[in-house]
Amino acid sequence: MRVLIIDDDPIVAESLRTILQSGGGIDVLDVGHDGETAVRLYRSLRPDVLLMDIRMETMTGIEAATTILGEFPDAKILFLTTFCHDEYIMQALRLGAKGYILKQDFESILPALKAVQAGQSVFGDAIVAKMPELMKGEEKPKLKGLGISEREESIIALVAQGLSNKEIAETLYLGEGTVRNYISVILDKLELRDRTQLAVFYLVRT
Repeated sequence: MRVLIIDDDPIVAESLRTILQSGGGIDVLDVGHDGETAVRLYRSLRPDVLLMDIRMETMTGIEAATTILGEFPDAKILFLTTFCHDEYIMQALRLGAKGYILKQDFESILPALKAVQAGQSVFGDAIVAKMPELMKGEEKPKLKGLGISEREESIIALVAQGLSNKEIAETLYLGEGTVRNYISVILDKLELRDRTQLAVFYLVRT
């Protein structure tokens, strides 16, 4: 896996380079320390995954990702930051970033990179826990054009609010097994992998 690392702290960037390369299977192409460098290096190196901080001088990670995804829609960008602010999370989701994890979750970095390379979306536990709160006040997305029925849309909304299958069943007066089957069908229709991806999908479409 070819990875580009962008972090405004040179020590952190070099530490990440050393750790990831020692893990095997990862080639760190280069490191940079601001958004402008991220854009320039991405254009020249075209890494498999861009691992990037959010708060940086001259150009933020969000701004850099906007530019990169505008030029390379298939770019796989994984945000790695110390900040768990709602605004950053929403911007990253709407932008189309493949993941958002916290530096504190050190052990999750390598698995997250592998998941993103495989085409999955990855969000740390702290981010997933915030999703129900982020859903509040959001306009309900329209999913009929994707073959989603009103009942299925209701279930998606409840999944995005963090409810378990049992809680959804109680809310909609359905059997727990029925809810489980609905969710399996929904994931298949939307070509999503799991409940987390489903919640993210619902959130970013609002």
